Amino acid sequence: MVSVPTADTGAALPVQGTSWRFRAGELIAPGRHALKLLGGGDRYEAYVAWDERLHLPIVAKVLRPHLVGDANARAAIAAEAEVLTELQHPVLVRSFGAVLDGARPHVVLEFLDGPRLSTLIRKFGPLAAEQLVPLARRMCSALAFMAGAGWVHLDVKPRNIVMTSSPRLIDLSVAQRIETARRARRPVGTDAYMAPEQCDPARFSTIGPAADVWGLGATLFEAVSGRQAFPADGGPRFPQLHATAPRLPDKVPPLLEMAIRACLVDDPAQRPTAAELDDLTEPMADWSARAVRRLR
Repeated sequence: MVSVPTADTGAALPVQGTSWRFRAGELIAPGRHALKLLGGGDRYEAYVAWDERLHLPIVAKVLRPHLVGDANARAAIAAEAEVLTELQHPVLVRSFGAVLDGARPHVVLEFLDGPRLSTLIRKFGPLAAEQLVPLARRMCSALAFMAGAGWVHLDVKPRNIVMTSSPRLIDLSVAQRIETARRARRPVGTDAYMAPEQCDPARFSTIGPAADVWGLGATLFEAVSGRQAFPADGGPRFPQLHATAPRLPDKVPPLLEMAIRACLVDDPAQRPTAAELDDLTEPMADWSARAVRRLR
């Protein structure tokens, strides 16, 4: 057990375990009260909270209590805060600041009221092909912006897309500057959505924006088929290093299938850029809009 100062009084607060277990109404920081636990990962817990200054619900992404004194964990949350401040785009989740010192270091994010793409696929199966085109084009917009700003997301996947009225890309916790990503020598990302160069950067090409295009291709494959392109299934950790993606359902329009396949080419130099992928899917936009109108 360790002790850290409380967010509001500075008095010592004993911390046990790996979760804050904030109750509804409990203070995370001055003017910021927990409402409910949203989720979490190895380093963070995410709470929906009420922000008195903004007078809106927000998401507080809080460093886990046992990591408050960990210099590397603090550096990671500071790096994420920097990314969020620098990358302001309509498709990327917005940040409203961060508290990096004190007992409860956290990043303040906008609260996006909608299901994750992964949840929709799990509950309702594949998306209709006409839904994929606007989704793809929104993600291309965000990834092209990030590449132009010198960043790579490195974790594009269905779980990191929130399906609000317009899809949004979230979680920049492993995002890196391109020059930093190019020096990587260890895997980075989520196994099933990692480009070959992310799986084995020492063996393959350097990591760059093409890795995000691969992640988008794997995401669209899953969204239109209902299954992962490269599931581990008890086999080797990175099946994408040994096999090509399976065939897509026959209902997928040929141009959309071609676009997804182009994203999943092994050689990053042969993949389209996010901007080129957007151009490739643009001819499908009118068809997609007409299909949606027919469904109404």
